[in-house]
Amino acid sequence: MLRPYALLSALLLALSAPAALAEGFLSRLLDKPVPGGVAVVDLGDGPARPGARYQGKPVLVVREDGRRWLAVVGVPLSVQPGQQRIDVDDGRRLGFTVGARDYKQQHITLKNKEQVNPSPASLRRIERELAEQTDAYRQFSPRQPSNLLFDKPVAGPLSSPFGLRRFFNGEERNPHSGLDFAVPAGTPVKAPAAGRVILVGDYFFNGRTVFVDHGQGLISMFCHLSRIDVRVGDELARGAVLGRVGATGRATGAHLHWNVSLNDARVDPSIFIGAFRP
Repeated sequence: MLRPYALLSALLLALSAPAALAEGFLSRLLDKPVPGGVAVVDLGDGPARPGARYQGKPVLVVREDGRRWLAVVGVPLSVQPGQQRIDVDDGRRLGFTVGARDYKQQHITLKNKEQVNPSPASLRRIERELAEQTDAYRQFSPRQPSNLLFDKPVAGPLSSPFGLRRFFNGEERNPHSGLDFAVPAGTPVKAPAAGRVILVGDYFFNGRTVFVDHGQGLISMFCHLSRIDVRVGDELARGAVLGRVGATGRATGAHLHWNVSLNDARVDPSIFIGAFRP
């Protein structure tokens, strides 16, 4: 039989266990510090939210369980394994280590040669569209993300993972910067977290596209849509339908391509849905 003080200690430990688990949830979910991943850096437990920057760009800062401030940092695919640092507004420089991650290759054959080697007129269009989308990725609003454990935007299997080295008709192009879901045309696409629509367009490569700002540089992009059901400025609740799956732009068939960007770094969306695999 437990003595009274031992029983009290055991009871207090049991009561405190859920809080202890909750305290580390964001780190366990998000801290995947690899090229194309996310690093979570502890900023301390001060009363005011600290600001922080990585590679000169502001980063998402959240408070975990009402206690410690965490910087949630997007690591670009171009970053080499090794030591990296963030700059905190109070003058501190805090380090984190980026590990290695191998990405597979994907070879795609396109019948439309224009989508592999665009004409000069198409290249001018692509440059304009790239600038427009880059501006959207670089937005940093003060709003706090409603949730960092995202819902899947569609219910369906993954067809192409993040980070694939892609070859179109034998020619290497940019790595795959999102997740592809193999779902039929017309499938509703839902916001994985609340946010504001900051860009819609019909682009050469991406087809019909929607950008949603979830707050503090955390941005989702959905492309190849057959239909867009929102406009710039719309506030979306978590789970709101923003469009329908299609095959517009450079696509070989109907699917959803979903990007997640964090401090203007495209990162693996599987991290945010709890499906990351090293």
